[in-house]
Parts: sequence; structure tokens; C-alpha cells
Amino acid sequence: MTSRHPADGVIPHRTPRERAETGKAARAAVPRSSHAEFTPAQKRPDPVDVIETQSATRVPDLVPIRYGRMIESPFRFYRGAAAIMAGDLADTPRSGITTQVCGDAHLLNFRLLASPERRMMFDINDFDETLPGPWEWDVKRLSTSFVIAGRANGFSAKERADVVRSTVRSYREWQRRFAALGNLPVWYARFDEDWVRTHVFPETSARARERWSRSVAKARTRDSLRAFEKLTHVVDGKVRIAPDPPLVTPLQDLLPDVERDAMEELIRRMIERYGQSLPSDRRLLLEQYRLVDVARKVVGVGSVGTRCWIILLLGRDDQDPLLLQAKEADESVLAPFAGASGCPTQGERVVCGQRLMQATSDIFLGWARADGIDGGRRDFYVRQLRDWKGIAEPESMVPDGMRAFGELCGATLARAHARSGDRIAIAAYLGGGEVFDRALVTFAERYADQNEQDHRALVDAVRSGRVKAETA
Repeated sequence: MTSRHPADGVIPHRTPRERAETGKAARAAVPRSSHAEFTPAQKRPDPVDVIETQSATRVPDLVPIRYGRMIESPFRFYRGAAAIMAGDLADTPRSGITTQVCGDAHLLNFRLLASPERRMMFDINDFDETLPGPWEWDVKRLSTSFVIAGRANGFSAKERADVVRSTVRSYREWQRRFAALGNLPVWYARFDEDWVRTHVFPETSARARERWSRSVAKARTRDSLRAFEKLTHVVDGKVRIAPDPPLVTPLQDLLPDVERDAMEELIRRMIERYGQSLPSDRRLLLEQYRLVDVARKVVGVGSVGTRCWIILLLGRDDQDPLLLQAKEADESVLAPFAGASGCPTQGERVVCGQRLMQATSDIFLGWARADGIDGGRRDFYVRQLRDWKGIAEPESMVPDGMRAFGELCGATLARAHARSGDRIAIAAYLGGGEVFDRALVTFAERYADQNEQDHRALVDAVRSGRVKAETA
């Protein structure tokens, strides 16, 4: 066997000892303590220019909503600033060991999700920027997000350091555990709600445990039927997506009749192509549904302005819905620094990365290329709109709750990296001590300072009229 998987990290015929030696050798070239470093490059691009460059390819009337969301706080800015950080990370030390990375591993992209077996899982959720790259980049983005969230909550420097140190230690220790396992046990590893309750929250406060239980219960209510009830209404006896402009805009409200019919046909063809990306059994299941309505949707913070469609399909009858979300997939923000994807389309890049990193993925996860939407050829990935999804609420976390959540995120990220990268080399590089953990505490604080400066730059750009922001 001579081929490599997409992360290009593990050469199958190398022995565990040889792989461990690779990790240990990397310490000499790139000391673990060097990961504390962050100094902005002398020719660092203007952060507003970076954001504006992204916006140039997006739906123009939605771009002000993106800026309106990003100026709300340093944390919301950070969520939309993956492209800025990608450029900064490119100038930081790296061990030379690669894996499939998320590319946007901030704490809100770790959440509760449903497995195909209808079990509640904890996993990474967002893969818009996924690409093979340095594993350190994900750990640094995750660590910094906890500092920014901790500052927003008024945590002391000591409390923030404890959260980051615990997060990184969890990543390091779990990577070492995975390094000792065979390939199949690593692939089958997953963190379901029972595991989390038993292993993560027993030593936290009653308040943190209660909040976790509420989050699990709430996530179970966020299914396709609840989304169907919330997002649709009946018009002239027909089920249609309800308008909620500018966040949800049905095609009939978005375009004149002739253009609407043409767009609906383009989306119908896209769904047919998307079906070809599914396994045969899922494809047969999809074919049992009929297209009923389509609406444009505004999503997230950093993604605002990308083309995103809610697609309503009905099956057995009008009370048997399937709500899909087709989201535009652009080139990863990591590509200029880590190299272009080897996948034929950007939608396939997202889906392949997600399947590599997630323990279990949505049964309707797939991709398609569409011609003619907004006059061009665009890539999309498709998944269910809602399927037992639960998101963290960092603003309500106390220090020990955020620390426990950080440990869970660190373990989850380690598992995701271990599936596609050289877990033995990464574990050997990290070692059994806390050198890397302490270095990331320093890095995260330094980069949080930079993020605050960049946030102020966007706020100033809005105030001066350089860019326009709207609240929605």
C-alpha cells in the first residue's frame, strides 16, 4: 500500500517507533516553548481589507449584516475572522506534522449533534475551512477562543490561564492515549452524552452539571419537525417556508416570477447532482421526497453573505418533512498558506474533511456543483438544517464550567486529528510534560490582544463610513 489519505500525514508502512522518532526530532527544530510566540508581521495586511476581500464574492445586500454582527463584540468578531488568523498562524512555529484540520476550531464550533443511530454526540460541527494542515493551528484557534470568551465573562488572567491550560492538556493527554491504540479503536472512538456526563462533569459544580443536562434536553427538541413547525406556514392549502426577512427570504419574495422559476430549476438540478454524492441507500431515501419550496437564509457570523438555501422537501405526506441546507463552499481561508485542496470541488472538500474528522456525520451530508446561480458556477455542501443540535452558551459559563467544556473540546479535537494525522508523531512531539500547554496560554493571551485591536479597526471602519453595518 503506497497511497496516502487526504491529510497526507501517516505513511502506513512506518513503524510506531519511527513515527515517534519523527515527533521527537521535531522538538529540536521547533521547541514546544516556541509556540508561545506571536508578533504581528511587519507587512501584516489591514484586517478590514482581509474581510472586505472575502466580502467581494458574497451577496452584496447581506454583507452589511455580517459587519453588524462582527462589531458586536471581540468574540463575535473572532468568529468571523478566520481568514485574518489564518494569515497570522502562517508565520507562527509549526512542527511540520500535518493532519486534517477544521480551520475554524473556536469553541462554538464544538457542539451536540445526533448520530445516525439517534444518539446524542459531542463533536466538531463547522468544516467550511477544513483542509490538510498543521495540527497546531486548530489548537491555537481553539485556545484563543477561550481567552476571548473568558475576558467577556470577566474572568481573571489566572482563571483564563487555567481554562486554556486544561484545554490543551486534555488535547495532549488524549493524543497520547490515541497514540497507544490501534487504527480501528481510534476510528470508532466517540464521545456521547453518557460518556460526557460520566467523565467530564462529575467534578464540576452542580450549576455546570445542571446546565449540561439542560443543553442536552434542549438539543433533543431541535429536530426537523420543530424546524418545520417554526419555519413554515400554509398558504392556499400548500406548505411554504415562512418569510422572516432578511434572515429567511423565500424565492417568491426574492425574485420576480420568471427569475424565480429559473432559480428553482437550477436548485432542483443541484439537488439531483447532490443526490449522486450520497451512498446508494441514502440516495434512494432522498428520492422518496419531493421539492416543495426554497428560501435564502442568513447563517452564522463569518458565513453571512455566502449563498445559503433552505430546501423544503416533503415525503409520505405534508407532515413528513425533510429540511436541507445547501451552503456555498468557497476556497478554504487556509489554502493560501497550507496549499490548495486536492478535491475536485470545494463542496467535496468540506464533506470529505467533515467525514474524516467527525465520529459520525449527518446521513444527508453531500455536495454539488451548481451552474447559473448568480451568473456563475458555485460549489455547495448540503446537510439537514437541524438534527438534534445543541450549542454552548459561553456567556453564561463560570470558570469551572468553561474549564470542563475546554477539556471536552480538547479531547474531541485530539480524536479528530488522530483519525487522519500521525497521532504517534504528534503525541511524541507533545510529550508528557506541560511545556506546550504553558506556551499556548501565552500565545492565546497575545492573540486575544491582537483580536481586540482588529475588532476596534472594524468598529472604526464602520464609524468612519468606510464599510456599512446593519443589525439583523
